Amino acid sequence: MKKPGLALSLLPIILLVSMISAGVRLFGEEISSGTSQISLLLTTVITSIISIVVLKIPWSKIEKGMMNHLSKTGSAIFILLMIGALTGSWMISGVVPAMIYYGLKLIHPSVFLVVTFILTAIVSLMAGSSWTTVGTIGVAMLSAGQILGIPAPWLAGAIISGAYFGDKLSPLSDTTNLAAAVAGVDLYTHIRYMLITVTPAFIISLLIYGIAGFVLPVSDTGGVEANLGSISSVFNISPLLLLVPVFTIVLIIKKVSPFITLFLSAVAGAIVACIVQPELCREIAGEGFNGGAAYFVASLKMMYGSISIETGDPILNSLTATKGMAGMLNTVWLILCVVTFGGAMEASGMIQVITERMVKLVKSTFSLVGSTVATTLFCNITLSDQYMAILLPGKMFSETYKKMGYEPRLLSRTLEDSGTVTSVLVPWNTCGVAQSGVLGISTFAYLPYSFFNLLTPVMTLLVAATGYKIKRKL
Repeated sequence: MKKPGLALSLLPIILLVSMISAGVRLFGEEISSGTSQISLLLTTVITSIISIVVLKIPWSKIEKGMMNHLSKTGSAIFILLMIGALTGSWMISGVVPAMIYYGLKLIHPSVFLVVTFILTAIVSLMAGSSWTTVGTIGVAMLSAGQILGIPAPWLAGAIISGAYFGDKLSPLSDTTNLAAAVAGVDLYTHIRYMLITVTPAFIISLLIYGIAGFVLPVSDTGGVEANLGSISSVFNISPLLLLVPVFTIVLIIKKVSPFITLFLSAVAGAIVACIVQPELCREIAGEGFNGGAAYFVASLKMMYGSISIETGDPILNSLTATKGMAGMLNTVWLILCVVTFGGAMEASGMIQVITERMVKLVKSTFSLVGSTVATTLFCNITLSDQYMAILLPGKMFSETYKKMGYEPRLLSRTLEDSGTVTSVLVPWNTCGVAQSGVLGISTFAYLPYSFFNLLTPVMTLLVAATGYKIKRKL
């Protein structure tokens, strides 16, 4: 086996970025319906051919690398499917419509973005999962905000920002625990140290969303009242429906696994649908089903299939349309292609060559932190997985931080400040694929408005440049 050169290692990445960029120009938001998948698979094949022919790496090693990456995506895929089931049952049951209804009544349009940002941050902090947050409260806030006329990219940006703020600081978060473990830092020491960079990023984001709320145009009161009327005419709205998300929060507090939490919440939504929305359930079941059979069929359909509800309002029709688990299959397909490419790149040794070059650039605190940030961003783009974007740079830079006398908490913070929050900004990263699929908003559309995710790496670099709270043993 030969070690690849830098130019050869960069070739697959340049090809992928070029094809994805061309796909965006030609297909727009439809790029994830097949174009990205083909681009990823083609690049994977090219990487494999180069590895076999030029680098003399056996196919068995490349295949093993792909399988290793695929084995790590099982939980993510199941969570996505459960989010699809939950979205369907919560919509038909009236849970999401009730959240939209009360949200429109209680939250003033000018502060809606701020409330969305804060609310998703709180839920994510409790859940320890940005995916769970986006798939539940995020979907409801997106729908309510669109009714108010707030641009969807702004809403999605606020949702993503809040969800990843909570994910970063939650002791229940897998990425938070992973970053601390890789760097060899106590979990709560890691979380406290992140506050130095996270707090200013949060405050600035809060101010931006606050100002935007007073600047962005919203629907007139009459239009909102009409939508409220449409919702209440189709769904039986009751505060009791909010007991379902309360049940979900209880499961989160009890630290039940995300997969089981989402599944039980989806089933709870289906049960409530049969009780509170019986007419809708009979309509969904269709002719030929009566009594208990109709409710059983409707429960299954709302969790796995596509359902459209006629509300009399075109905007509301699109917001209440659900695709269930079937709607997540395109996202699952893309994730499988993404991790296959990442596995081939790692097995070929190309990732290691590029990252080793970055380590050689380290000469000061700023260059060390900057190189770590650049490496995690690079891994998010090439390996398309936030866990690998934390693990690989963490292993690579661990000894460098020690030799230069820096505390390991600097490494753990930098890994999260750049690896966790930027994963959702890469269209072909598993996080970007998942969140854009759940929200129905392309990554490129919400990226400019995900201010917390954009600001956190910048704050990391600024703090490194000033040396604030960075201790070094000389």
